[in-house]
Parts: sequence; structure tokens; C-alpha cells
Amino acid sequence: MSAQIIGLHHWFDSPPGRYLLAWEQARFDEAVADVFGYHSVQLGMPLLDGLRANRMPHRWRGMGELSGPVPGAVAPDFLTHAVALPFADNSLDLLLLPHALELSHDPHAALREVARVLVPEGRVVISGLNPVSLWGLRQYSVQLRGHLQRGQAQHPDGQLIHFWRLRDWLQLLNFEVRSVQFGCYRPALRNSRWLERWQAWDAIGARWWPILGAVYCVVATKRVHG
Repeated sequence: MSAQIIGLHHWFDSPPGRYLLAWEQARFDEAVADVFGYHSVQLGMPLLDGLRANRMPHRWRGMGELSGPVPGAVAPDFLTHAVALPFADNSLDLLLLPHALELSHDPHAALREVARVLVPEGRVVISGLNPVSLWGLRQYSVQLRGHLQRGQAQHPDGQLIHFWRLRDWLQLLNFEVRSVQFGCYRPALRNSRWLERWQAWDAIGARWWPILGAVYCVVATKRVHG
């Protein structure tokens, strides 16, 4: 595996990683439950079962740069790169990108691939770490270089992408953003007991500073203008 992917999966096995993963799993379950069609694909994040609530007959998991299995994860159906998907134009009804753009060397090119392979009115669900958050502000540069200070857990390596930047990219590619949710307002504490003690911050943050959650989940639809 690449160093970035190793760092990502190692981090998601930490207390803050599991906390964030649980939030994302719930958001993906909500986002895909009412999406109908025939073909759906999840790219990346084998620890997340983003398609489990979807009822399409053909559901595949694609991973990039994997040289071996990830403990606790479902084996991928195929290996690929987000910038070169092995699907025909207008062939997928649903595509999930959990943290796939952060690990792509060209996230905008990856989104162009999404636009190419999705059918008209097809849907994409994207999650990413929010640089404008308690977690992201500590390392505002495009590289997530975590450090262990005052009990904070190491973040995975990758590229932080602002939601507003992602929204602009989607609009340029004729996507309509249907919804965006932010979540995970607790500090990224390594100790699970201390992390639980900050549980009230989730409700407080969602009410008073909703756009400052550690992670976002975006749902968008491909529009075709005649």
C-alpha cells in the first residue's frame, strides 16, 4: 500500500477515527437508501460499507493502490485509480467517494471521471475532512501532518479540500448539490474515555457552528443541460 493509504487506515482504527467513521457510515446509509438504478460503485475506504443500505442489483467496491487486504475490511471487487475509472460513459447510477478525493493526486480530474461515468441524474456522495474545523485548523496546509500533542491523535496523510472549493468544482461539471452535512465536533483525542466525555459538543457544534465539523458529506446529482 502507499504510505498515504496505510496512514489513513491506521488512523481510522484510532478512537477519533472510529468516531468519525461511525458518523460517516450513518450519513452514507441515509444518502443511498432511496437511490434507485442498476449499477453502483464505492471507491476507497474499505472500512466503510457505504452501499450496505442501497438496493441496486449491481454493487461494486473499487480500491486504489492496494497490495494486500485491510484488516477488518471487505475485499474490493477491483483495483483502480479515481482519475481513470474502468467504466463506460453514462454507465453508473450511483458513485461513492469516501475520502477518495483527498488521496487522489488530481481530485479535479477524478471529479471529471465521475461526471463521465454517471448517467444523467446519477448521484455522487463525497465525504472529506474539513480544513475549517477544530481538527483541520491545526494543519491548515494541504498536507495532513498529524502530531501527537496533548493527547491528540495523528491524522492521515492526504489533501484537505474545502467544501466551498468542492462545490465550485461540482457546479463547473454541471452537478447540483442536493445536500451537505457537517459532523464530528469533539476534539481528536486519542483516549476513547476522554473522547466520550466531550459527547455534548456534537449537539452544541451542530447548533452554533455547523460548518466547523471535522468532516463533511456532500450529495450531488449530475444534470445535463439541453
